[in-house]
Amino acid sequence: MHSDFAIVDLFAGPGGLAEGFSSFETGMGHRPFSVELSVEKEKSAHQTLRFRSFLRQFGQSFPQEYYDWLNEGGSEPDWQALYRPQWRAAENEALCLTLGDERAGRIITKRIKQIRKMHGKNTVLIGGPPCQAYSLVGRARNRGIAGYDAAQDHRHFLYREYIGIISQLEPAAFVMENVKGMLSSTVDGVRMFDLITADLRTPPDTVGYELYAFAPKGSSAAAKGNSPSDFVVRAEELGVPQARHRVIILGLRKDIAEAIENPDQGLGATIAGLLARSAFPRARVADVLDGMPRLRSGLSRQKDDCQSWASVLADACIDTLAQASGLPGNLELKFRKIVESVRREAKLGSTLPRQAGSPNGMGPACPAALADWLRDDKLAHLPNNETRGHMPGDLSRYLFASAYAAISGQSPKASSFPAALAPDHRNWETGKFSDRFRVQLRGQPSTTVTSHISKDGHYFIHPDPAQCRSLTVREAARLQTFPDNYLFRGNRTEQFVQVGNAVPPFLARQIASVLWNILSVSRARVTEAAPEADMVERAA
Repeated sequence: MHSDFAIVDLFAGPGGLAEGFSSFETGMGHRPFSVELSVEKEKSAHQTLRFRSFLRQFGQSFPQEYYDWLNEGGSEPDWQALYRPQWRAAENEALCLTLGDERAGRIITKRIKQIRKMHGKNTVLIGGPPCQAYSLVGRARNRGIAGYDAAQDHRHFLYREYIGIISQLEPAAFVMENVKGMLSSTVDGVRMFDLITADLRTPPDTVGYELYAFAPKGSSAAAKGNSPSDFVVRAEELGVPQARHRVIILGLRKDIAEAIENPDQGLGATIAGLLARSAFPRARVADVLDGMPRLRSGLSRQKDDCQSWASVLADACIDTLAQASGLPGNLELKFRKIVESVRREAKLGSTLPRQAGSPNGMGPACPAALADWLRDDKLAHLPNNETRGHMPGDLSRYLFASAYAAISGQSPKASSFPAALAPDHRNWETGKFSDRFRVQLRGQPSTTVTSHISKDGHYFIHPDPAQCRSLTVREAARLQTFPDNYLFRGNRTEQFVQVGNAVPPFLARQIASVLWNILSVSRARVTEAAPEADMVERAA
């Protein structure tokens, strides 16, 4: 079926934004957005992006060979040989290019001319420049580099590549996403957010754009962007089981904005109302992690099998129980019961695997819309669901932290850790990393899933003390709301980076819903005005 708007996705990562837009359906089951071009420079992320593009060529019915491979294992089918036209379409859509390179510029310019020829200005640009230069962590790291000059860091100005594509494409709308740090980042005393928004409003060779914020639920004042903080979207308020706060800027071409602007309320109220109506019930960690396989961690730097792991876990229980007396009296008994339960399981010789694809259920209280979004009934085996290895000493810390969280409802800070379990880190007692070991609490949305999850997993400890481990790629992907049938390419570290850098697709779908409503109203009003314009012209 013909789509209404072509999507161009820049700095696409593994395709979170594109997944949300391309899967959005109107009430009639029509999908108005189709991805025509996506660009990503990192090779493993591009492989993920290209493969998802390949699957999208089949609409809502992926090839049976895909399910057979995921469910039964064995060698991966030769997709190019089996489905040559669909594979070629994916290669044409998903490009592995570095924006800013001369070669990339030539290729992208050619593709945009083709898209303009096919779709005119019925296009939408999505994506967000890399965030390392804007993030608080990245800026702190840069300050430690001798002679670092922000004005010479090209990453601050990659957004200009985005502006350049707007000039070539002249899309009806664009959606730019980035970290909150963009709001406070400065170069030579100039706030980057002010510079970026000024450039977004007036791209060269266009009629210009009006910028809008996706206002918080129930609010209309923020939608026109009265202050930079108005542009912050809180994913947990929109049904995502994760407290992910990101800057999202909606740009509407001026003719589109003028067609829909309400003199009494303004477009801001319209956007706020649409977003409020599309919002879903609040989701928690337990909603998406419960019902998944129970797994053990691996053991690094020593023999790794079930019996060895059970032995190390039993020792961790002894170490942890020895510290229970330091807890407040009302917590000590509960803490001991949890650790003793884990100890009994370890004594029996835990048979938990490191990798499992089933069961692939949801928590019993998971909101229906989110469960339907994540689940694929044809999928009997979850992909990307293998645990990483941990040092034996970290098992004691993970056990203490997850048991503490279970009884107190909060992840322990460094000050709550017994001295005997403290890691040998110079900054442990400085207060800079007081939550170095962070449990994802079952009854709350998770903390922000970032690419740091690829490092050691300390910030992403599973809430079940008996599993005593950090999250898998698939578990992190569920918190990011990637459908279970979304396959991540590359090694496990690369997969974690892709998941951490992505926009939650479930959130992206809601943004697509709001934008579609805006564009639909704009089209309707332009159509209504057209006969009047014809009459005026004839009279003249």
